[in-house]
Amino acid sequence: MRKLLNILYVTSPDAYLAKEGETVLVLIGEETKLKIPIHNLEGIVCFGYTGVSPALMHLCAERNVALSFLSESGKFRAKVTGRVNGNVLLRRKQYRTADQPEESLLIAKSFIFGKLFNCRCVLQRYIRDHEEKGNTDAVGEGIKTLSINLQKATDCMNLDILRGIEGEGARTYYGLFNCLILESKQLFQFNGRSRRPPRDPVNALLSFLYTLLAHDCSAALETVGLDPQVGFLHRERPGRPSLALDLMEELRPYLVDRLTLTLINNRQVDIKDFTFKESGGVIMNDDTRKNIIAAWQRRKQEEITHPFLGEKIPIGLIPYTQALLLARYLRGDLEAYPPFLMK
Repeated sequence: MRKLLNILYVTSPDAYLAKEGETVLVLIGEETKLKIPIHNLEGIVCFGYTGVSPALMHLCAERNVALSFLSESGKFRAKVTGRVNGNVLLRRKQYRTADQPEESLLIAKSFIFGKLFNCRCVLQRYIRDHEEKGNTDAVGEGIKTLSINLQKATDCMNLDILRGIEGEGARTYYGLFNCLILESKQLFQFNGRSRRPPRDPVNALLSFLYTLLAHDCSAALETVGLDPQVGFLHRERPGRPSLALDLMEELRPYLVDRLTLTLINNRQVDIKDFTFKESGGVIMNDDTRKNIIAAWQRRKQEEITHPFLGEKIPIGLIPYTQALLLARYLRGDLEAYPPFLMK
């Protein structure tokens, strides 16, 4: 259990939530693990199979405390709310902001700044950890290019130009990704991003993990009352979770790219784990997919100190924390949206 920004996250699958007067109880077996007054909460997010008493559901609905249910892997399932849903004001603000290019630009710049900053950190980490191996000149030049792109993004005054800066930074970063692969380089060659379909095992890993991250971001936005379909950077398309794609931009390097490199460099994946299709696409085998999901879940359980909040949180709660901060900004509680910046 963890309380962040007035949201209670229940991550234990054995937990049961109950009501005692005006207090929320979190029980595991016969033991009360947590007591918290309902007036201290804006929402409760339950991961996995978490039982909730009807009395507590009624109290949450009465006090307008959103009660959200997610699968253990983070997929949004349902939400219990009262007759008057305060999130309508938040969503109306989201929609109005998305219709204003100047306001959308401010938020989009934060997303892209976070992405470029974190991409640069991944490259800087490589130089710091492997400088003795030499062959870091190209990576060093990439770091300089990303630094220039960061300044361009900061000064940018046009959304389409910002998208171009993001694309330039992504090409620089992915152009150097092969340098970061230290083991089985002949088997895990990376010659740039390919998506539909992935053309090599590295792209297959990235695409699969990006999909998991997109699901987590969509669920996070749902739990705070934002519409995952209406973004500020990515254009709207039917069925496209544009805001989830916006949010995940800054999180890709830290949550997915580093895990992909760890899996390859620690020899946790092998070329036998992939199937090469006649069409040129590459897919993971079923057992490999299960192993990757297990590695993803283990990674999410690790703890870090959130750079903005200064609190220790599980890595898996980063999308939820960022969604909360975005909602706070849209409500006017923060002067700017603070992107997640890795160290």
